[in-house]
Amino acid sequence: MKLNLKSIFITGFIAGLVILTSGLSMIPIVGDQMNQILANRGVPPLSNFAIIFIIFVSLCNGLFLVFLYALMKPLWNKKIKAAIMASLISFFMLYFLSNFSLVVYGFMPLNFTILGPVWGLGELLLGALVASKLYKEKTV
Repeated sequence: MKLNLKSIFITGFIAGLVILTSGLSMIPIVGDQMNQILANRGVPPLSNFAIIFIIFVSLCNGLFLVFLYALMKPLWNKKIKAAIMASLISFFMLYFLSNFSLVVYGFMPLNFTILGPVWGLGELLLGALVASKLYKEKTV
């Protein structure tokens, strides 16, 4: 199995843009609640640097997602199954553990925190479906 690194980076960037667009579309829905939660904990609202970091993380998540997809695709003959499995693994590693830890530590309320990972699973599935259409394996 040869991975096509160029296709991984290009498709990963595109999947990252899908994830980023989805994540940014969530800000109007939860922005005020998030600022209220941060204020209750004595933390300032999200800064411009935080938004830049969100952009960086979203692009990295897209890259990770496509890398996993490229690794898993040869294991299954179906692109969709590989995309779903890559999404579920990414979801658990990137979204579920970090969000659940914020609840366990008492930093975020459970009812607010549930929305993020659920939304995140949707954006990962969408990003992986885009990746399954765009990623091209290296021909030997």
